[in-house]
Amino acid sequence: MNKKNIIGIDMGGTNVRAGIVSENKLHEIISKRINSQVSASEVLEQLFQITDELINPDVSSIGIGVPGLVNTEEQMVYDVVYIPSWKKIPLQKLMEERYNIPVYVENDANCFALGEYYFGKGKGYHSLIGLTLGTGLGSGIIINKKLFPGKNGGAGEFGMIEHLDKTVEYYASGQFFENVYQINGEEVFKNAKNGNVAAIGMYEEMGKHLGNAIKMMLYALDVELIVIGGSVRYAFPYFSATMWRQIKTFGFQKALEHIKIEVSDLENSGILGAAALSYDVDK
Repeated sequence: MNKKNIIGIDMGGTNVRAGIVSENKLHEIISKRINSQVSASEVLEQLFQITDELINPDVSSIGIGVPGLVNTEEQMVYDVVYIPSWKKIPLQKLMEERYNIPVYVENDANCFALGEYYFGKGKGYHSLIGLTLGTGLGSGIIINKKLFPGKNGGAGEFGMIEHLDKTVEYYASGQFFENVYQINGEEVFKNAKNGNVAAIGMYEEMGKHLGNAIKMMLYALDVELIVIGGSVRYAFPYFSATMWRQIKTFGFQKALEHIKIEVSDLENSGILGAAALSYDVDK
């Protein structure tokens, strides 16, 4: 495995987490809140300040995961969630100009998938989908041991596909509770843990939608493994049964004998996955 020192950066809208990956272990983790409502250059300067705390002569590259669309051919990041000024920013170019080492930038869901592939439940598999199940539904795809982001960086946006009267994400993510029942997901989780039948029923309903979404993914990609991350994964016991009930209606029953669905237990997957972008490029 890779022995290089790599900075991995998980770029949230209000919080940036970063660390150095060396010998496939994460060191020197820092986490800082940023002001995401200022100009593009001011947000960038805050990112520079965080990177400056970690950079040293032994660092060979930097990987960054961002909650936005990344076109790697154009080296451009578009429409970063929670950072209004980052509508179109050449983040890779700007970072490379400052630090004079290779910089790799990808969507954060793609980084999650890479993190699981190299460091988590995905080790040893050739293909997987990493699902980030939180307020939205994101995913990253590994095919033949490599990340598949698509031509424009938009592969795996299953949440945007039409489902019933809305989209998959509307029903098969944490926003389901607000959208359908006008109740906060954290409150539903708290109630479910206390044995509230109505709250558990909401999770079971969401699980049906998620199961149908996973069937769609399997018809499209036929991967070996699906890893579920994101905040909603902690409620997996409440929706797993109905999720699997829907999956078991899959048209190719033989394929179901081999598909695995796991819940991520990887800490700092965003940082690790961002650092692993260089592993993927080096293949």
